Amino acid sequence: MLLALVKAKQIMYAYDLQRNWYVVYTKPHKEEQARFHLGLKGMECFFPRMLLPGSPGRKRKIVPLFPNYLFVRIHLSTELHHVVWSPGVKKFVSFGGQPIPLEESVVRFLHDKSDTNGIITACSTLERGQHVEISGGPFDGLLGIIQMPPDAKGRVKILLRLLNRQISVKLGVEFIRGEWVGFNSGLGSDIEPGVISAAG
Repeated sequence: MLLALVKAKQIMYAYDLQRNWYVVYTKPHKEEQARFHLGLKGMECFFPRMLLPGSPGRKRKIVPLFPNYLFVRIHLSTELHHVVWSPGVKKFVSFGGQPIPLEESVVRFLHDKSDTNGIITACSTLERGQHVEISGGPFDGLLGIIQMPPDAKGRVKILLRLLNRQISVKLGVEFIRGEWVGFNSGLGSDIEPGVISAAG
């Protein structure tokens, strides 16, 4: 009976030390700093980033997949203070003041999509010469032809027919109705200098 009680306590203790993934909100542009210091404390961190396609004359760019967020795997009741007091960390993503564990499958999915450094390569099915429809913004509903696929800033150069003439515009990929995998730039749109402005 005593042996069974000891085993039950050992199982409960092992369960109590179970580590879960949590989402940490960092100070602006401090994801790398937070990850570094958490790593020094032995915390398992995951900071997924996106490798954006390059453009002529420019290098490919790596940006956070979720700016100001990273994932940390901890035993909440014994390791929370290590995270909260780490440089670069602002707070846990919480509900009702309580950090909420993230499903293991979410982090596993992102791990599977990324390389050993946590980098996911952005890919697009948008190709030069492809006919596309603009979705949103001042050109909503217009049809155009892709002149240049997405660049490092997530902008696509498109040839539009407007007022009986063709104009070349640059739009963020979020304004292109089509298949774009693994990337949403969140950027606005802009137009080639001297043509027309789509700001505002």
